[in-house]
Amino acid sequence: MKIDSATIKAAGNRCQELLVMAIYTSFFFTLPLNSYYAIILLLIFGSNLSRALLLVYWTIIYLRHKLNVAPIDGNGCMLMRDNAIGRIYRRYFPVQLIKTAELPPNKNYIIASFPHGILGTGICMNMAFDIGVWFKLFPQVRPKVATLDQHFFTPFLRHFIRWWGLISVSKESLMYYLNKSNDPQHPDNRDGFTSNAVAILVGGAQEALDSNPGEYILTLRKRKGFVKMAVRTGSAIVPSFSFGEVDIFQQVANPPNSKLRNFQIAVKKRTGIAPLIPLGRDIFHYPFGVVPYRRPITQVVGAPIEVVQSDEPDPAYVDELHGKVIKALEDMFEEYKAKYLKDPETKQLIIN
Repeated sequence: MKIDSATIKAAGNRCQELLVMAIYTSFFFTLPLNSYYAIILLLIFGSNLSRALLLVYWTIIYLRHKLNVAPIDGNGCMLMRDNAIGRIYRRYFPVQLIKTAELPPNKNYIIASFPHGILGTGICMNMAFDIGVWFKLFPQVRPKVATLDQHFFTPFLRHFIRWWGLISVSKESLMYYLNKSNDPQHPDNRDGFTSNAVAILVGGAQEALDSNPGEYILTLRKRKGFVKMAVRTGSAIVPSFSFGEVDIFQQVANPPNSKLRNFQIAVKKRTGIAPLIPLGRDIFHYPFGVVPYRRPITQVVGAPIEVVQSDEPDPAYVDELHGKVIKALEDMFEEYKAKYLKDPETKQLIIN
């Protein structure tokens, strides 16, 4: 039986994508724990000099972040944010980025992103790990992804996430990036970019607990902090929806009020992190493993919702804007689910 070269090349590409995904996912899942393990090992088994250097280093990064959120202006380390590995990672699923409206680079934006899924893969792929596609669609707009503040106090971990362009989701950090000047002549914009687009996974760890294939359950009804931040900084709110995000992982069953869910919620309240137990595929066998399933993710970026800047957001105005975000997400889901989801007639959007 003769196998043509195109078939061989396709099989080789799939093996390459699977290998990159396995390494990348394992690294990403274990990076926080490995950072803590490295700290513990240095403190227990290191020399007095290594302990002293670690404590000095830890103190410096803590104070830098506390004093000025240790910002990375511009687009940061492009070697980490636009490379061949990232493009292979993108092809594995594959991940797409869909533009539905212009984002003029004369203002800053909050990209209100849903759903969280297990890892927020779509938003991180498009706005952190492989940002070349973003640049083509939204020129002069810097993509930044906000994540938990405590990560930036953790030695080793903080450097990797900063290289990928991630920033803290703390109030101080968001104020810093969203109040940046949009003047092309401003010294901060010498790189040719005049706008910051900060992606916030609004549903956070709570939404991740509800992530299961085919189920689009958003945590949004009581989440209004991002709207208040938009008003304080005058940043437009851009609804964004990643179709397929919930399909790349299953997780161990954790229905509401189950022992596992109650444990996860208790840990989340104390640490901000939900201890999820994801179930994906293995390199060799599909039923088990932590490698995500090869299923497409399509991030649709909606039209910006303009806001009127105010240092003291009026609650009624916040509610009005919040309602517009919910309406935009509902319309987006209904408009695009037939195009980007299988069996769209069975898919419903639930907003808690």
